Formats: sequence, structure tokens, C-alpha cells
Amino acid sequence: MRRRTWLILLCGSAVIFLQGAVMIAGPPRKTQQTEPEAKEQLARFAKSYSTAEQWKARAQAVREGILRGLRLTTPPAKCDLKPIIHSRRAHDGYTVENVAFESLPGFFVTGNLYRPTDANGPRAGILCPHGHSKEGRLGQDVQTRSATLARMGAIVFAYDMTGRGESDQTTHKDENLGAFQTWNSIRGVDFLLSLGPVDANRIGVTGESGGGTQSFLLTAVDDRVAVCVPVVMVSAHFFGGCICESGMPIHRSDKHETNNCEIAALAAPRPLLLVSDGKDWTKNVPEVEFPYIRNVYKLLGAEDRVESIYLKDEGHDYGPSKRLGMYKFMAKHLGLNIQAVSKPDGSVDESPVVIEKKETLHVFTPEHPRPAYALKDGAEIAKALWPSKN
Repeated sequence: MRRRTWLILLCGSAVIFLQGAVMIAGPPRKTQQTEPEAKEQLARFAKSYSTAEQWKARAQAVREGILRGLRLTTPPAKCDLKPIIHSRRAHDGYTVENVAFESLPGFFVTGNLYRPTDANGPRAGILCPHGHSKEGRLGQDVQTRSATLARMGAIVFAYDMTGRGESDQTTHKDENLGAFQTWNSIRGVDFLLSLGPVDANRIGVTGESGGGTQSFLLTAVDDRVAVCVPVVMVSAHFFGGCICESGMPIHRSDKHETNNCEIAALAAPRPLLLVSDGKDWTKNVPEVEFPYIRNVYKLLGAEDRVESIYLKDEGHDYGPSKRLGMYKFMAKHLGLNIQAVSKPDGSVDESPVVIEKKETLHVFTPEHPRPAYALKDGAEIAKALWPSKN
């Protein structure tokens, strides 16, 4: 039978479908497998547990495998975040500020902080990582969802992928990107919690494509995340074509084997919403990935906390219909006020959101330069992350 292939462009977010998929051979790096192989793999995984306790044991083994693959089994001591927050702008129901903090001494996470106009009292906190789009966190989709969530009552941090946007202390080809990005997300939770009004029990994360990978990886390794909404990324047969997603051996080692579907399932029993479409690698979610994950939730008595939205005629983006499903899910599980942004027909009104110019969103400017002690390259960042291994 003729073997079929994928043609992968850029970093996993831009994919041209030819006819199917092939396994890229050789451990530890694995970026994809055929769809039949993925189904067989999930069936094999499912046979290894039949009770909640057996699943928890497997989940722990997978989690440990991910952390080993990222070299984060023993994480470094957490440094002072030293937040830089400036240039507050007030809009209809929310504010925007430009933000940077140090995830490691001299390594800056750059982004924007969206807060409700009235940010007093306990508030949900939401991280918004992004995918491999050209505009990243400066794009309209990220601005729109971040601002709308703030108008619903959440404090939202949208931040750059490592090696993209203002996070340019290393390139997006760095072999350690997976570890750098996951550590930045963990410190992103710390940053949200450092903001007095944020409720430690109401932390959410949502991102699309490569940002979806960041979302379910963070949720898998950090139990402070209460709600996860990965968009157009969860697939049993595609692992993410970029080095930032599958460049480190998180999916397979001599001690573990998993795939992104199962990694997403590590969120259980916390609320999880899968958003998928019919025109990318998430096209099988209703028949393959969601049943597997739903079974895990069922074992844990939490089947009502996992949902799936499948948009057959849509493609690879975080468009309005995908955002609508996310808003409703976040409102339901984080106690947000969706009525504050609702139209009479039940849709969400995003029109009050002001799409700001890119330069307005920049953290580091001539007036606010990056500190001179900033790390200069990936080797220096790696030394800061693994001081005893360099």
C-alpha cells in the first residue's frame, strides 16, 4: 500500500495536507505518526489501566517522563520576578499594560497584562500563550480574546513564545525551547499570583496551535492550573512539528511513551475543553482523542468537566466561533461574568475591544530599555536554568 506523507512548513502550525502522515523514525524525537498507528497506540495505553488508581499511576509516570524530557525534574530555585509594568491604557471595561518579568535571572518573559477596569477583589487569572502566527501576541486574535476575558472579570497575561516577538534573547530554533517555554509558563502562573487580586484557585490557560501545546503542557506539569482550553492542537497522531513542541524527548524515552492526546488528559479531573476543526490534524478529535480523554475523566468521576467543540468546516485558527466556546467554558468554570459581554442572541460582543498598534504593546522601548544585565543567548539561558549541569 502506498505510503502517504505530510509536508510540514515552518514550525508545525502551518501544514499543507497531502494525504496522511508517516512516522519520523528514531527516538527520542517524535513529531508524528500515521492515524492508524495513533489509534493503536491509544488502545494500547487504555489497556494499561481500568481504575482511577491505575490511571493516576500511569499519569504520574507520563508526567515524570515529560519533566525528564524537559530536564525539569529538579527545577531551579525560583528567582525574584522583578516585574516591569508600564504604559497603562484604559478602554471600555478593561485596561492594558506592557509587562516583562524574569523567569530566570536576566531572562525576560515579555507580554501584556489585561485587567478589568475594576480589578479589586478576588479575580480569576488566565494565561494566553500564542501559536506560530507572524504577529504572535500582538495580533488581533490574542488582543481580542485577552481583552474580552478581562471585560468578563479575569486578569489576563498574554506573552511571547520564546524566540518570537520581544522574547529575542535566543532564537526559535534553540534546542532547549521546550524547557524554556514551559518554565516561562510556570513562572507566568507565579506572576499572576503575585498580583494581589488573583485567586489561586481560579487559574486558567488557553492558546491555539503551538500555544495550545504550551497550554496542555503547563496543565500537565503544574496542578495550580484549574482550567485548560487548548485550541486546534490536541492530536494523537501529530505531536507538533516545531522544535519548541517536540524537540525535546517528552513523548518517548526508555521509561515512557505517550502522545499529545494523553498529555492533554493529564488535566483530569480539572475542567478541560478541546476545540478542534475539520481542516487540520485535529480533525479526528470527535472519534479518537475526545473519547480517550472522556474515558479518563469518567474513571475519575469527572465526566461533566470535559467538553469538546468540533467545527467541521473551519480551519486552523482561533476565530470567533472558537473564542465563543472558550468564553462560555471559562465563564462556567472560573466564575466569570459572560453577561457583561453577551448580546441578546447569546453571542459575545467583542466590538468594544480596541486593537492597539504593535508599537503601543511593546515592553522594551527607548524609554523603557531592557536591563543591561539581560542574558545574551540560549547558552546563557541554559546555564541559568541548569546551573549544576553546565
